[in-house]
Amino acid sequence: MKTLGAVLILGTLAVHPATAQTEHRELGPHEHGRGTLNIALEGNRVSMELEVPGMDIVGFEHAAKTDKDKTTLETAKEKLSTPLSLFKLPASAGCHVTEAKVEVETGAHDHGANEGGTDTSKSSKDEHHHSEFHNQYSLECTAPASITTIEFGYFYAFPGAERLDVNLITPKGQNKYEVTRANPILSLAGMI
Repeated sequence: MKTLGAVLILGTLAVHPATAQTEHRELGPHEHGRGTLNIALEGNRVSMELEVPGMDIVGFEHAAKTDKDKTTLETAKEKLSTPLSLFKLPASAGCHVTEAKVEVETGAHDHGANEGGTDTSKSSKDEHHHSEFHNQYSLECTAPASITTIEFGYFYAFPGAERLDVNLITPKGQNKYEVTRANPILSLAGMI
């Protein structure tokens, strides 16, 4: 998966040089309903990285504390662990999952804190909880050239999800797409 990260970073830097300033991941502002799916194709391997706000996946931003929240979180992790049901590739591509890694990060950001620090007390009225899912998938495909479409079952699995920014890197180049709940199929004809 480190190869995908390096390829995506290099590709992103070529398109967006300002990204070079970020060396580590922080839970920052995000737009509910909108996530990012990075896809890289190298030989027979397809690597994917999915980053989405927790609100899109589980319907809340806070850490799961109640039994109901914990059950919702575990159900979401199970769904996220099956990438080929979320991102359906043509059967003719012969793809199977070799790795599925699902992580959720939860943190708090206090909009009322002093510039020098963050108030983590529960009494802060300006504290906003953030959670984000960071998922990595590896697939092996016997006929990757057959990947001409991706059907996004993701939108049916997660009602809070509205759109995904899809970054695609293949031997034929780099492209960016937006896939939405209203149009959950991405045509890749001529891109693979």
